[in-house]
Amino acid sequence: MGVDLQAKICHNDTMNQEKKIQLPEFLRPYFWDVAFDKIELTKNPQFVLKRVLDRGDTKALLWAISMFDNSSIAKLITTSRDLSTKTANFWADMLNVDKVTVPCLQKPYSRIPFGPSN
Repeated sequence: MGVDLQAKICHNDTMNQEKKIQLPEFLRPYFWDVAFDKIELTKNPQFVLKRVLDRGDTKALLWAISMFDNSSIAKLITTSRDLSTKTANFWADMLNVDKVTVPCLQKPYSRIPFGPSN
Protein backbone atom coordinates (compact mmCIF):
# COMPACT_ATOMS: atom_id res chain seq x y z
CA MET A 1 0.00 0.00 0.00
CA GLY A 2 2.43 2.69 1.23
CA VAL A 3 6.07 2.99 0.46
CA ASP A 4 8.99 2.91 2.84
CA LEU A 5 9.83 6.51 3.75
CA GLN A 6 13.54 5.78 4.02
CA ALA A 7 13.53 4.23 0.55
CA LYS A 8 11.65 7.23 -0.78
CA ILE A 9 14.15 9.60 0.82
CA CYS A 10 17.31 7.69 -0.08
CA HIS A 11 16.42 6.10 -3.42
CA ASN A 12 18.51 8.62 -5.30
CA ASP A 13 22.26 9.03 -4.74
CA THR A 14 21.95 12.77 -5.31
CA MET A 15 19.92 13.00 -2.14
CA ASN A 16 23.04 12.68 0.00
CA GLN A 17 22.42 16.26 1.00
CA GLU A 18 19.33 15.67 3.14
CA LYS A 19 16.42 17.08 1.18
CA LYS A 20 13.57 18.58 3.13
CA ILE A 21 10.22 17.02 2.27
CA GLN A 22 7.61 19.74 2.69
CA LEU A 23 4.34 18.67 4.24
CA PRO A 24 1.24 19.39 2.15
CA GLU A 25 -0.59 22.56 3.14
CA PHE A 26 -3.79 20.67 3.98
CA LEU A 27 -1.97 19.14 6.98
CA ARG A 28 -1.30 22.54 8.58
CA PRO A 29 -4.36 22.43 10.92
CA TYR A 30 -3.02 19.26 12.55
CA PHE A 31 0.22 20.99 13.54
CA TRP A 32 -1.23 24.12 15.15
CA ASP A 33 1.15 23.93 18.09
CA VAL A 34 4.43 23.89 16.16
CA ALA A 35 6.05 25.93 13.38
CA PHE A 36 4.51 24.06 10.44
CA ASP A 37 6.97 25.39 7.86
CA LYS A 38 9.90 24.08 9.91
CA ILE A 39 8.66 20.49 10.20
CA GLU A 40 11.00 18.17 8.33
CA LEU A 41 9.50 14.81 7.48
CA THR A 42 12.97 13.31 7.07
CA LYS A 43 13.94 14.32 10.62
CA ASN A 44 10.64 13.72 12.44
CA PRO A 45 8.68 11.01 10.61
CA GLN A 46 7.24 9.43 13.77
CA PHE A 47 5.96 12.79 15.03
CA VAL A 48 4.23 13.50 11.73
CA LEU A 49 2.79 10.01 11.40
CA LYS A 50 1.50 9.97 14.97
CA ARG A 51 -0.20 13.34 14.61
CA VAL A 52 -1.83 12.47 11.29
CA LEU A 53 -3.02 9.02 12.40
CA ASP A 54 -4.42 10.37 15.65
CA ARG A 55 -6.07 13.55 14.36
CA GLY A 56 -6.23 13.43 10.58
CA ASP A 57 -9.28 13.28 8.36
CA THR A 58 -9.67 10.91 5.41
CA LYS A 59 -7.50 13.02 3.10
CA ALA A 60 -4.73 13.24 5.70
CA LEU A 61 -4.87 9.49 6.37
CA LEU A 62 -4.66 8.72 2.65
CA TRP A 63 -1.58 10.95 2.46
CA ALA A 64 -0.01 9.13 5.44
CA ILE A 65 -0.70 5.73 3.87
CA SER A 66 0.96 6.89 0.66
CA MET A 67 4.04 8.14 2.53
CA PHE A 68 4.52 5.42 5.15
CA ASP A 69 4.46 1.66 4.77
CA ASN A 70 2.51 -0.68 7.03
CA SER A 71 5.60 -1.62 9.02
CA SER A 72 6.13 2.06 9.95
CA ILE A 73 2.57 2.30 11.20
CA ALA A 74 2.89 -1.00 13.08
CA LYS A 75 6.14 0.19 14.66
CA LEU A 76 4.45 3.41 15.78
CA ILE A 77 1.49 1.70 17.43
CA THR A 78 3.73 -0.83 19.18
CA THR A 79 6.09 1.80 20.59
CA SER A 80 3.95 4.86 21.35
CA ARG A 81 2.22 5.19 24.69
CA ASP A 82 0.30 8.35 23.85
CA LEU A 83 -1.84 7.42 20.86
CA SER A 84 -5.57 7.51 21.45
CA THR A 85 -7.09 4.12 22.18
CA LYS A 86 -9.41 4.50 19.16
CA THR A 87 -6.45 5.07 16.83
CA ALA A 88 -4.44 2.22 18.33
CA ASN A 89 -7.36 -0.21 18.20
CA PHE A 90 -8.18 0.69 14.59
CA TRP A 91 -4.63 0.28 13.29
CA ALA A 92 -3.98 -2.86 15.35
CA ASP A 93 -7.08 -4.40 13.73
CA MET A 94 -6.17 -3.16 10.24
CA LEU A 95 -2.60 -4.47 10.44
CA ASN A 96 -3.34 -7.62 12.47
CA VAL A 97 -1.10 -6.46 15.32
CA ASP A 98 -1.57 -8.29 18.62
CA LYS A 99 -3.13 -5.72 20.97
CA VAL A 100 -1.04 -7.05 23.85
CA THR A 101 1.96 -5.46 22.08
CA VAL A 102 0.31 -2.02 21.86
CA PRO A 103 1.43 0.00 24.93
CA CYS A 104 -1.37 2.55 24.94
CA LEU A 105 -3.95 -0.24 25.14
CA GLN A 106 -2.43 -1.75 28.27
CA LYS A 107 -3.49 -0.94 31.80
CA PRO A 108 -0.97 1.14 33.75
CA TYR A 109 1.44 -0.80 35.92
CA SER A 110 0.42 1.05 39.06
CA ARG A 111 -2.48 3.25 39.97
CA ILE A 112 -1.65 6.87 40.60
CA PRO A 113 -3.48 7.98 43.74
CA PHE A 114 -5.29 11.28 43.48
CA GLY A 115 -6.41 13.36 46.42
CA PRO A 116 -5.58 12.78 50.07
CA SER A 117 -4.54 9.23 50.88
CA ASN A 118 -5.75 7.44 53.98
